Amino acid sequence: MNSQQLQALGIDEKWLDPLNATFAKYDISTPVRQAFFVGQCAHESNNFKVIEENLHYSAQALMRVWPSRFPDQATANQYANNPEKIANKVYAGRMGNGNEESGEGFAYHGRGLIQLTGKENYDRCGKALGIDLINEPNLLALPNYACLSAGWFWQKVGLNALADAQDTDTMTKRINGGLLGLDDRKVKIAKAISVLG
Repeated sequence: MNSQQLQALGIDEKWLDPLNATFAKYDISTPVRQAFFVGQCAHESNNFKVIEENLHYSAQALMRVWPSRFPDQATANQYANNPEKIANKVYAGRMGNGNEESGEGFAYHGRGLIQLTGKENYDRCGKALGIDLINEPNLLALPNYACLSAGWFWQKVGLNALADAQDTDTMTKRINGGLLGLDDRKVKIAKAISVLG
């Protein structure tokens, strides 16, 4: 990928080296694979602008998004608009995180281009990249590691094969758990294909 292509995609120049390094490391080696990676990451990160999970939720939103954890207004009010407290509750006891009091929900909340979440994923990804993400989780908010962590996830769940097959639906389910934002993902992938050839 070159600067002109990045510019045509509306992505900041600071992503050029991280993207190329990730493509090389994870065999994202064809224009189609690269276009799918860029398109999916662009959707996940608001075109490479948001690399940390936004946990600013109102009480109403908490009850809508996590009804089992925030079953009533009184519970939701205790957490509303407090990202650290929200993360510690919603990610407690999952993905290798300790209980709510451990603070691990917030320490290992979503970061990176395809938001890596949970202590277990931070540990595995950090070992694969040769960095200590358990003690330095904020490294994932730097372009180099935000990109490499997305590449690590991409390889871990077999997305090169789905890019080769141009299977956007299955790929989106592996990234997102569902088909959230599918139309936008398809638009971004198509644009990336047109730019990357």
